[in-house]
Amino acid sequence: MIIRNLKVSDFRNYEDLTLDLSPGVNVLYGDNAQGKTNILEAIYVCATTRSHRGTRDREMIRFGQEEAHLRMISERREVPVRIDMHLKKGRSKGVAVNGLPIRRVSELFGLVNVVFFSPEDLSIIKDSPAERRRFMDLELCQLDPIYASDLSNYNKVLMQRNKLLKDLEEHPDLRDTLPVWDEQLIRYGRGIVERRDQFVGELNELIRDVHEQLTGGTEHLDMKYVPNVTADAFPATLQSQRARDLGARVSLTGPHRDDITCEVNGIDVRRFGSQGQQRTSALSLKLAEIRLVKQRIGENPVLLLDDVLSELDMNRQNHLLDSISHIQTILTCTGLDEFVRKNMTIDRKFRVKSGTVTEELL
Repeated sequence: MIIRNLKVSDFRNYEDLTLDLSPGVNVLYGDNAQGKTNILEAIYVCATTRSHRGTRDREMIRFGQEEAHLRMISERREVPVRIDMHLKKGRSKGVAVNGLPIRRVSELFGLVNVVFFSPEDLSIIKDSPAERRRFMDLELCQLDPIYASDLSNYNKVLMQRNKLLKDLEEHPDLRDTLPVWDEQLIRYGRGIVERRDQFVGELNELIRDVHEQLTGGTEHLDMKYVPNVTADAFPATLQSQRARDLGARVSLTGPHRDDITCEVNGIDVRRFGSQGQQRTSALSLKLAEIRLVKQRIGENPVLLLDDVLSELDMNRQNHLLDSISHIQTILTCTGLDEFVRKNMTIDRKFRVKSGTVTEELL
């Protein structure tokens, strides 16, 4: 799986950009705030319909413009796929695959699998449970269209149920409609819990080996899925906690409150691990994610690295670079010194400055 070409107009700080990419290592370098990350974001949006930053469509449209256009040409098993995306202020985005509009964005998932790794991901282990749920959702939506559909429906039902819980204070007669929302919340929530449980279980089998390699066998990492409620217990628990929900005016039971725990040698690394252990665990998580994608789909994903090398020590840098030697990689950095010193193979090099991208000879 590779990306051949990216073309954007009026996206972020780019008026117009066309970028031809190598199947190997592509380096985008330049000073901060020039637009390097915006290119990775455009690729991620084409692959998943959403920004890795959680940004709304209108915020990605270039200042002063009403629309943005993105086009990405990828190749999977030597079959080309063209994805066109039209972002509009105040309206839903338009998406077409090979020139044909799609009705549901879930139809896009899986056409191009990407793994995004940024400095923010290095703190995923110690951050809030919301970040770890987001990690699960971003990857599972690419791997499992049914999960993507269940998650979208669950979030819509959750929003409606929470609104109802708040409205009941002024309109108590609406309480009879609560079971309708409960039934739908359970329907979609159980599928989410089941798939998250399977995903974390598969990831845990891979992350142990990755982490032992990273630490020279001195540390053993175990990842566990911690559901707020199990799939089987969801109906009974939601019913028994209804009084609590009514008091809080918000839904307190369901996969929107799930978490993941990581233990190094039996110790909770989020609470008691050193910063180095937390960063190594996060790196292991991303490397295991790459392996899981290949295990699931039979191909390597495209790797997007956003200025991560500067945040890693020499040992972690070397391990990461060794791990991506066989994967199409698009990475950003402020300078090329690290690559020169390591004699790393660079297939294409681009200088990014003020929204202008210039390919340079190697």
